[in-house]
Amino acid sequence: MSTPWRNTAITERLGLRVPIVLGPFGGASSVELTSTVSNVGGLGSYGLYGMDADRIGDIGRQLAAATNGPFALNLWLPHGPDPRPSESEYATFLRILEPYFDELELVLPERPDRYLVPFSEQIDATLEAAPAAISFVYGVPDAALVQRCRTAGILVIGTATTVAEARALAAGGVDAIVATGFEAAGHRVSFLAPPHDSLVGTIALVPRVVDAVDVPVIAAGGIADGRGVAAALALGASAVQLGTAFLACDESAANRAHRQMLWSDAAEETVLTSVFSGRPSRGIPNRMSRELGDVIDGLATFPVQNWLTGHLKRAAAATGNPDFTSLWAGQAAPLITHRHASELIEDIERTVDSILG
Repeated sequence: MSTPWRNTAITERLGLRVPIVLGPFGGASSVELTSTVSNVGGLGSYGLYGMDADRIGDIGRQLAAATNGPFALNLWLPHGPDPRPSESEYATFLRILEPYFDELELVLPERPDRYLVPFSEQIDATLEAAPAAISFVYGVPDAALVQRCRTAGILVIGTATTVAEARALAAGGVDAIVATGFEAAGHRVSFLAPPHDSLVGTIALVPRVVDAVDVPVIAAGGIADGRGVAAALALGASAVQLGTAFLACDESAANRAHRQMLWSDAAEETVLTSVFSGRPSRGIPNRMSRELGDVIDGLATFPVQNWLTGHLKRAAAATGNPDFTSLWAGQAAPLITHRHASELIEDIERTVDSILG
């Protein structure tokens, strides 16, 4: 039986059974989790940060084989200058992290030729993968890119942390907007003003964005159960995006230490830190974020810092060490109750049915 809350502009446009969207994760995305959400009627999403064209093509093929439902792929738009530190600057950045490399018995990495895969390479491969939707963060996709997506029949989703950003995205021609409150896990994807000047809560942000734009709004940030979903829909959202609640599920690619921390009392506290990537992100504090918090001005900026700490994070994840891993988590982490994505969605449905009918 279909109930009114299941029938929204987003579900109709994408052919979803429920207006539930999986938040796209970077290294924690998995084909299993994305396809599970799509197979039960939501919109599974997969984060493509840092991937080259071959990897993106492989992910697209795996998802197409794993689900007949719609799925979304997520890309970071180029945002801000692309730093090219000199040899001496690179050595300074590396020196701050050297004790951690030594502790993990890692060789200090040499300065690379580049820190990011060119966006042009990523977008070509993403369009070729033919997802139902492409979501973008850190800006407004240009008119030519929006038209390329439209020609391919792909829904274009932008991401806003303020009403001003939502208006800019709507003016840029996106088909839907994720309104993400500061409670959300991971990177604060602000692009018109610094992230620390763009900290609007979900309950305040969603209805303001709904009133400000004429495209469907997807609510995100601080939502981990059916109560939050019902509240977001009541505020006018056409769909609701959950991140941390799915990140904690067994189907996600979150490393063992990360998942254990999400289920522990440590998840009661989250902070915004730039230590791991050079951009403010919300996660559970750990040894590295605490020790480097006082020297933040001396650290490299994005993407250099993200590339450097990536070596530490991979090594720490392999040994189950949470001290050097980015433990992304939203403020609703203590509300997580399910270890399987399908069970989480079933519980959300029951709860929203009881609240909204």
